[in-house]
Amino acid sequence: MTTLIETDEHKALRAAVTAFAKAHTEADGLWQAAAKLGYIGVNLPEAYGGGGGGITELSLVLEELGAAGNPLLMMIVSPAICGTVIARFGTDAQKGEWLPALADGSRLMAFGITEPDAGSNSHRITTTARRDGTDWLLTGRKVFVSGVDIADATLIVGRTEDARTGSLKPCLFIVPRDAPGFSRRKIDMELDGAEKQFELVLDDVRLPAEALVGDEDAGLLQLFAGLNPERIMTAAFAIGMGRYALDKAVAYARDRTVWKTPIGAHQAIAHPLAQAHIDLELARLMMQKAAQLYDAGDDVGAGEAANMAKYAAGEACVKAVDQAVHTLGGNGLTREFGLARLITASRVARIAPVSREMILNYVSHQTLGLPKSY
Repeated sequence: MTTLIETDEHKALRAAVTAFAKAHTEADGLWQAAAKLGYIGVNLPEAYGGGGGGITELSLVLEELGAAGNPLLMMIVSPAICGTVIARFGTDAQKGEWLPALADGSRLMAFGITEPDAGSNSHRITTTARRDGTDWLLTGRKVFVSGVDIADATLIVGRTEDARTGSLKPCLFIVPRDAPGFSRRKIDMELDGAEKQFELVLDDVRLPAEALVGDEDAGLLQLFAGLNPERIMTAAFAIGMGRYALDKAVAYARDRTVWKTPIGAHQAIAHPLAQAHIDLELARLMMQKAAQLYDAGDDVGAGEAANMAKYAAGEACVKAVDQAVHTLGGNGLTREFGLARLITASRVARIAPVSREMILNYVSHQTLGLPKSY
């Protein structure tokens, strides 16, 4: 039975992260400081230096950091996607090499799946891995890969050929940042974020056999072991951002006085803010459900809930940011109040890692049983 009421331990963790985030208002050094307190690796196994929790705890940490105005985007990638996949499917050697370092923040790992011509269709991924003796040769391109410049390696989704059927199936490879033939180009983004986006080129990158994570025959099972946490963590990212914007707007509406009355006393101001709060709370409930299902090992149930959580959180975040900017009027577009930059940033949760339209496709087809449109 899944319970969505937070335990005393979760409430204590939330309070601790909130206090930490309010005391560390600068982005510089935040990752290392959070890692030192065990927040970055809270979902990773205790045997490898992690906190022994799950995506439930990690999403809580990211939400509270976001609510304080300092979300760490790489938490979605390094511990949630890469750490989870390695913990579930990696060899003992891979776990020993990577999990302690990911948990203590001394190393980061990026994740490359999206391609210029594939988009949301993972079946069209053309990055291919072919055997050369005991090694692998990896060739292809990736786009919109976060934080490659600060990551020690990138977990690349490639495809190998099934010897029996000749069809291609997804596989995951750890590619070191300095691997010959592995190059990157920064993408010029309008987003004002600490983490940069990159296009990657893999030109016959030679990898040893141990670079393959998991069983080359497991395919989609291993891939979605990382994609479901990605959706849940993106929901946490969006909810935190929405809460941050809403808090700014509520404080302003409470203090800003026009005609001797705080503007928050007017229902035209108060009601949309109340609706934004309700939408964020509802999105959080679905995020908690998805996280608990995933941590309980229900990958199928978590897949549906994770998609719904990401959709709901993205919509709630955009609406909260929009209403916050509107509440402040001209001040909502000034650097002083820090909301204008969120107008662009809030759209990310609608677009990545999967668009709202593809989630609607998933729900209409997988949940409602309607005919597939693509």
